[in-house]
Amino acid sequence: MTVNLEVADGVGTIRLDRPPMNALDIATQDRLRELAEEATRRDDVRAVVIWGGEKVFAAGADIKEMQVMDHAAMVVRSKALQDSFTAVARIPKPVVAAITGYALGGGCELALCADIRIAADNAKLGQPEILLGLIPGAGGTQRLARLVGPSKAKDLIFTGRQVKADEALTLGLVDRVVPAAEVYEQAHAWAARLAAGPALALRAAKESVDAGLETDIDTGLTIERNWFAGLFATEDREAGMRSFVEEGPGKAKFR
Repeated sequence: MTVNLEVADGVGTIRLDRPPMNALDIATQDRLRELAEEATRRDDVRAVVIWGGEKVFAAGADIKEMQVMDHAAMVVRSKALQDSFTAVARIPKPVVAAITGYALGGGCELALCADIRIAADNAKLGQPEILLGLIPGAGGTQRLARLVGPSKAKDLIFTGRQVKADEALTLGLVDRVVPAAEVYEQAHAWAARLAAGPALALRAAKESVDAGLETDIDTGLTIERNWFAGLFATEDREAGMRSFVEEGPGKAKFR
């Protein structure tokens, strides 16, 4: 398999495994969607790490596969391509991308689907599709602009240039830069800490932020209010408040 899901201690690692560059061919895209949906369903997966291995995250789409496709073929395929990445973005649990080496084109778009991005100090990110006479087609024009703002997104998309980890951090494209040997360890630690948290509250927080960004402030506040009130029906809310009153903050054990 070109993508695998490994689960331990509440953390599911979605591991890209298509040497040498983890090119995202159609089979890999489809498998990615399947595993994102599996991670969504499984109760033993409470947080997710997306990981390409020690050397590379993903260098983009399989250009040789795409080269032989005509307009009609891509009209059919482009929706499935976007759906694969959207399935990752809509995992209702905390998701972190652990980025080593190249995250270009589809690889960068996949990283954009995570809630946070931890990058190696040797990482390079970018949307080089313009150099092929194309634009990003797996969410890059939309998620990148929402993350870093339209002007910075246009610069990256118009030029197709690659940015090193330090510039990616300055742009807000990644959230943390660490030594390459520590990327997965730190990403897993972030996920493991949240895997021990209140699952429904984390889901509520993620969906409130994501859905709120797509609408006006009043609708966003309604989404937040409904989730906030709904959490008062959960055992985790009872446990969290009881622990706070009896033991102080930060000591609750969530089921």
